[in-house]
Amino acid sequence: MSDPAVFLNAFAHVLAVMTLYPDAHPMRERALDAAYTELGGLTGLAERPSFTFLEDEVIYGRELLSDLKSWDFGRRLIAAGIQRLEFERNVSRDEFEGLLDEILARLTLQSVSTSDARQMRSIGARFGAVGLQEIDDRETVSESDVTTLDLSLGDEADAFRWMQEEVQHNDRVRLTEAVAVVRSLSVAMHGDSRFVLPLLKLKEFDQYTTTHSLNVSVLSLGLAEALGYSPDDVREIGVAALLHDVGKTRIPHRILTKPGRLTAQERAVMQAHPVDGARIILESEDELNLAATVAYEHHVMLDGGGYPAMHYSRKCALASRLVHVCDVYDALSTNRPYRDAWPTHKTTAYLEERAGTEFDPDMVAAFLRMLRDGEARVKVLTEDRASNAQPANTPTPPTPV
Repeated sequence: MSDPAVFLNAFAHVLAVMTLYPDAHPMRERALDAAYTELGGLTGLAERPSFTFLEDEVIYGRELLSDLKSWDFGRRLIAAGIQRLEFERNVSRDEFEGLLDEILARLTLQSVSTSDARQMRSIGARFGAVGLQEIDDRETVSESDVTTLDLSLGDEADAFRWMQEEVQHNDRVRLTEAVAVVRSLSVAMHGDSRFVLPLLKLKEFDQYTTTHSLNVSVLSLGLAEALGYSPDDVREIGVAALLHDVGKTRIPHRILTKPGRLTAQERAVMQAHPVDGARIILESEDELNLAATVAYEHHVMLDGGGYPAMHYSRKCALASRLVHVCDVYDALSTNRPYRDAWPTHKTTAYLEERAGTEFDPDMVAAFLRMLRDGEARVKVLTEDRASNAQPANTPTPPTPV
């Protein structure tokens, strides 16, 4: 039984050997045989073994390889524009050697651009950059365009529901689990040659908080990457976005799912969730200060409106302004008990109209570029199977809560 970390070390070794010895040299052949044998063990276990390189981390499928934390060769691959390796079960030795030759060319030829997003392919293996690549029309992506994505986010949804139950029972957010969910979302987003925003489609109204929190995290991760934030900052923003509505665990179910207009008392209970969420987060972990800030500020408007009421005029944190845009976009794009989802064009028009008053205009501009200009592909999913459903045209809803 092969170990993915052992394979990657053999993979790095054979590439090093190939720089020293010509074709058919015994040392080269021996190293190639060893790496191919390790690969055979992986392809015998997994239908399509894949590796994703995210700065100082290496992911096998969706499993973090802790033994390869800060793996130097992973950084070299990323610098050469290689952020993902994927193998078919039937990859032959010749195909494997051909892939190594292509990768070696990337690693050794300075003239090869690391911003090149194209994939080098052989029949049984492929590699490529995981970046933002142009899509002509986000609204008309066909199913054939996304069949390489095996996504459901069901595991992530289950993990987040468990986190919510922990909060309800123990008033405690677990940072380790939150980071694990965000890391898994990031791997799903980077699982193909194109940057993908995998958004969950709501199946039941009482699952809204779970679905919405995962979607806001995905959108915030994508926007933070599009803005060029560091990997650590992107992850921290993703965690903050995932936890932005954690205060809703204290809202009675009948209020969360009420189909009609809220009473003044019910609205007061609903609007307490930012303060409750910030308090829960602050009392949970020392390393969640940004998440607590975002939970507190994500309904505060740029002009000072919204809630909770600010005691003095100040700008909200950059992360709060980023998450606010993503939060409202997903809220308006989702069916709710009191109204249907808005179509994409109407939601984006709302963001544009309110830029400068409710929303940070720079965040809105970057978010719309990410969606409209083809910098990201949007994939709408259910928890158990993929779907390309789009929101229907509907009447104007009230401002989301």
